[in-house]
Amino acid sequence: QVHLVESGGGLVQAGGSLRLSCAASGRIFSIYSMGWYRQAPGRQRELVASLTRGGTTTYADSVKGRFAISGNIDHINLQMNMLKPEDTAVYYCNTFTHSQEDYWGQGTQVTVSS
Repeated sequence: QVHLVESGGGLVQAGGSLRLSCAASGRIFSIYSMGWYRQAPGRQRELVASLTRGGTTTYADSVKGRFAISGNIDHINLQMNMLKPEDTAVYYCNTFTHSQEDYWGQGTQVTVSS
Protein backbone atom coordinates (compact mmCIF):
# COMPACT_ATOMS: atom_id res chain seq x y z
CA GLN A 1 0.00 0.00 0.00
CA VAL A 2 0.89 3.63 -0.45
CA HIS A 3 -0.15 6.25 2.08
CA LEU A 4 -0.53 9.88 1.00
CA VAL A 5 -0.47 12.93 3.25
CA GLU A 6 -1.48 16.28 1.80
CA SER A 7 -0.83 19.79 3.05
CA GLY A 8 -1.60 23.29 1.85
CA GLY A 9 -4.81 24.64 0.45
CA GLY A 10 -7.04 27.29 1.97
CA LEU A 11 -8.77 30.50 0.98
CA VAL A 12 -7.26 33.02 -1.42
CA GLN A 13 -8.50 35.92 -3.52
CA ALA A 14 -8.63 35.65 -7.28
CA GLY A 15 -5.20 36.28 -8.78
CA GLY A 16 -3.44 34.91 -5.72
CA SER A 17 -1.29 31.83 -5.23
CA LEU A 18 -1.34 28.67 -3.17
CA ARG A 19 0.97 25.69 -2.85
CA LEU A 20 -0.10 22.12 -2.23
CA SER A 21 2.24 19.35 -1.11
CA CYS A 22 1.83 15.60 -0.96
CA ALA A 23 4.14 13.06 0.66
CA ALA A 24 3.97 9.35 -0.04
CA SER A 25 5.04 6.53 2.26
CA GLY A 26 4.83 2.76 2.16
CA ARG A 27 5.49 0.89 -1.09
CA ILE A 28 7.13 3.88 -2.81
CA PHE A 29 9.09 1.62 -5.14
CA SER A 30 5.79 0.62 -6.77
CA ILE A 31 4.83 4.18 -7.74
CA TYR A 32 4.63 4.98 -11.45
CA SER A 33 3.19 8.47 -11.18
CA MET A 34 1.89 11.01 -8.70
CA GLY A 35 -0.52 13.80 -9.37
CA TRP A 36 -3.32 16.07 -8.30
CA TYR A 37 -7.01 15.79 -9.13
CA ARG A 38 -9.80 18.11 -8.12
CA GLN A 39 -13.52 17.87 -7.67
CA ALA A 40 -15.89 20.81 -7.53
CA PRO A 41 -19.46 20.45 -6.22
CA GLY A 42 -21.67 18.75 -8.76
CA ARG A 43 -18.78 17.96 -11.07
CA GLN A 44 -16.67 14.89 -11.78
CA ARG A 45 -13.18 14.52 -10.41
CA GLU A 46 -10.67 15.72 -12.99
CA LEU A 47 -6.93 15.53 -13.46
CA VAL A 48 -5.10 18.77 -12.70
CA ALA A 49 -1.47 17.74 -13.13
CA SER A 50 0.68 14.64 -12.89
CA LEU A 51 4.34 13.68 -12.77
CA THR A 52 5.74 10.29 -13.73
CA ARG A 53 8.78 8.60 -12.27
CA GLY A 54 10.54 9.42 -15.54
CA GLY A 55 9.80 13.12 -15.16
CA THR A 56 6.99 13.49 -17.66
CA THR A 57 4.41 16.09 -16.67
CA THR A 58 0.81 16.40 -17.78
CA TYR A 59 -1.50 19.35 -17.19
CA ALA A 60 -5.17 20.01 -17.71
CA ASP A 61 -5.67 22.66 -20.39
CA SER A 62 -7.43 24.89 -17.88
CA VAL A 63 -4.33 25.20 -15.68
CA LYS A 64 -1.52 25.31 -18.23
CA GLY A 65 0.68 28.33 -17.70
CA ARG A 66 -0.69 28.92 -14.20
CA PHE A 67 0.04 25.73 -12.25
CA ALA A 68 3.32 23.86 -11.94
CA ILE A 69 3.92 20.39 -10.56
CA SER A 70 7.32 19.54 -9.17
CA GLY A 71 9.10 17.10 -6.91
CA ASN A 72 10.07 13.48 -7.12
CA ILE A 73 8.19 10.23 -7.02
CA ASP A 74 7.56 10.26 -3.28
CA HIS A 75 6.89 13.95 -2.71
CA ILE A 76 5.22 16.38 -5.05
CA ASN A 77 4.22 20.02 -4.93
CA LEU A 78 1.63 21.90 -6.91
CA GLN A 79 2.29 25.62 -7.22
CA MET A 80 -0.92 27.35 -8.20
CA ASN A 81 -0.64 30.92 -9.48
CA MET A 82 -3.17 33.35 -10.95
CA LEU A 83 -5.96 31.44 -9.25
CA LYS A 84 -9.50 31.87 -10.51
CA PRO A 85 -12.84 31.28 -8.77
CA GLU A 86 -13.36 28.29 -11.06
CA ASP A 87 -10.31 26.65 -9.48
CA THR A 88 -12.33 26.25 -6.29
CA ALA A 89 -12.55 22.55 -5.47
CA VAL A 90 -11.33 19.80 -3.20
CA TYR A 91 -7.89 18.80 -4.40
CA TYR A 92 -6.79 15.18 -4.05
CA CYS A 93 -3.30 13.76 -4.25
CA ASN A 94 -3.15 10.57 -6.27
CA THR A 95 -0.60 7.92 -6.97
CA PHE A 96 -0.73 5.23 -9.63
CA THR A 97 1.44 2.17 -9.26
CA HIS A 98 3.12 -0.19 -11.71
CA SER A 99 0.53 -2.79 -10.70
CA GLN A 100 -2.22 -0.36 -11.74
CA GLU A 101 -3.43 0.51 -8.26
CA ASP A 102 -4.77 3.95 -7.41
CA TYR A 103 -4.25 5.53 -4.02
CA TRP A 104 -5.79 8.80 -2.85
CA GLY A 105 -5.13 11.38 -0.19
CA GLN A 106 -7.86 12.70 2.07
CA GLY A 107 -8.36 15.86 0.02
CA THR A 108 -7.72 19.51 0.78
CA GLN A 109 -10.08 22.41 0.10
CA VAL A 110 -9.00 25.24 -2.17
CA THR A 111 -11.36 28.21 -2.27
CA VAL A 112 -10.78 31.19 -4.55
CA SER A 113 -12.93 34.23 -3.88
CA SER A 114 -13.80 36.73 -6.58
